[in-house]
Amino acid sequence: MPLLLAIFACFGAPAAAQQYVIVETVIIEEWVEVGASRATPFHAAPAMRPAVASYGSFRVLDDGTAALVGTTTAASPDNFARMLRDYPGLKTLELIECPGTEDDVANLEVGRMIREAGLTTHVPDNGSVRSGAVELFLSGKERTLDDGARFAVHSWIDDLGQQADDYAADAPIHGEYVGFYQEMGFSAEDARAFYDMTNSVPHDTALWLSAQDMRSWIGQDAPAAEDAVSVAAPKLAYLDFDGVSF
Repeated sequence: MPLLLAIFACFGAPAAAQQYVIVETVIIEEWVEVGASRATPFHAAPAMRPAVASYGSFRVLDDGTAALVGTTTAASPDNFARMLRDYPGLKTLELIECPGTEDDVANLEVGRMIREAGLTTHVPDNGSVRSGAVELFLSGKERTLDDGARFAVHSWIDDLGQQADDYAADAPIHGEYVGFYQEMGFSAEDARAFYDMTNSVPHDTALWLSAQDMRSWIGQDAPAAEDAVSVAAPKLAYLDFDGVSF
């Protein structure tokens, strides 16, 4: 049974001084419903060279290339910093099989560290970037992706069971994410639009984006031959939440 990973990531208190925390969940790929048919999104992860060193979920492939395989955690900022210290020549971070994060605050911290280090983020063919890992892809000073790259997003949920749409549009919690996207180069308008898109489906489902979809958000041209998946027609990934309640 896939394991549901969650953690409470504090973002402060709203106007009424009531504290709330975000529950961040990884997205486990099972199958996608397309109309009346089912098509599995599960795929073999891209072939990866043997790692010369490992720092938690980060793997060093050579002096210039690292990879992310697995979830980020509260330990990820320290792991990432140690990796950069030991391999100062790193230029590219490949996102291979990235279900999400166990700690949203730490995850955004890693994103800012990626940008500060000037790394390029790359998603190879069959690479899968989901939930909080999407923020890490966007953190690259340059972002590149192959045609077979896949992305998935969904709404966050807090410890009271409320999701993004349950909060007022001007609630401070929204600003944590919108502000991050602006730091990563989005205009204020595009940052809000991207944030709204990521919260357009409930927390226990997922909106799948093709490489072309993501290219449109980051302002890159798509190859004419690519088979696009429309953002306007979401495909829901069904997750295994047996025995889990909020």
